Amino acid sequence: MLSFMKSVSSIVTGVNRLFFLLAAALIFAVVPILLFEVVARYLFDAPTVWAMEASTLIFGPHFMLAGPYLLHLKGHVAVDIFSEKLTGLPKVALDVFSYAVIAVFAGVFAWVSWPLAINAYSLGETSFSAWNPPVWWLKFVVPLSFALLFLQALVEACNATRPAQEQTGASA
Repeated sequence: MLSFMKSVSSIVTGVNRLFFLLAAALIFAVVPILLFEVVARYLFDAPTVWAMEASTLIFGPHFMLAGPYLLHLKGHVAVDIFSEKLTGLPKVALDVFSYAVIAVFAGVFAWVSWPLAINAYSLGETSFSAWNPPVWWLKFVVPLSFALLFLQALVEACNATRPAQEQTGASA
């Protein structure tokens, strides 16, 4: 059973790492877009109607898709004044509780945002700006990201108990 959990953990974390790398690559699209906008605006006095909105539409998935793997890397802001002093079972219990709260939060958001994404798709939702690109596809990033965060939080909760499992397994 432990090897099955390690396999599932590796798969979930691997998928989240792929999305993390994709999100990191997205940022490289923003630089030329904004550079083009600056050159067009200040050198040719011809600002675009799409560059700022395009960069904003890229930043959303950038942050959302990077979040689940960032949880694995423990890269989110944390207030660990008390938790850093804990060891043993209290530390494991606090970690599992924290990851459970994240999982519940992410699960609820994934569940609630899915119908909104479906609705945006069915309406062919656009941004209603001068450029007016379709944004329905962007709405699917939200439930996807929260579902991935939910799974990663469960994996991290299981991983938090692993040292305790290995210690009790070694002593038995």
